[in-house]
Amino acid sequence: MSEPTRAVLKPTDDGRVQFLRYLVVGGLAFVIDFSTLALTNKVFGVHYLIATAIAFTAGLAFNYTLSTLWVFSNRTMRSAWAEFAVFAAIGLAGLGMSELMMWGLVSGLGVAVLVSKVLVTGVVFIWNFGVRKLLLFRGAQAEASDASGA
Repeated sequence: MSEPTRAVLKPTDDGRVQFLRYLVVGGLAFVIDFSTLALTNKVFGVHYLIATAIAFTAGLAFNYTLSTLWVFSNRTMRSAWAEFAVFAAIGLAGLGMSELMMWGLVSGLGVAVLVSKVLVTGVVFIWNFGVRKLLLFRGAQAEASDASGA
């Protein structure tokens, strides 16, 4: 395996690499989320807030799978079910933020649904990465700091 291939594929605790990987995974999850939103809202006529929740669920499943396989190498929880529950809870908080911001932009300010989705995604992306990294996927360095009381 070549060095660039190894650098892309091997597990890492480097937060910068994890952020870049999460950006790729988040970008792909966004495509799934955005496409599902557009399909359910524009093609099937589902109300935009319900369509946002459906799209969120599709993106969440994809994001969790790739985050645990490729982005984050260390896990703070032993139980995959508990880990997914916390991952989903963080995502649900992000969904709440997303729904509130979507409502404010679409219903309050009259911004188009899909334009609003793009704006909201950046804010929720930072929330999801930061909190998931802090609570679920800390490296050995963070765990050592916690143990030493630093």
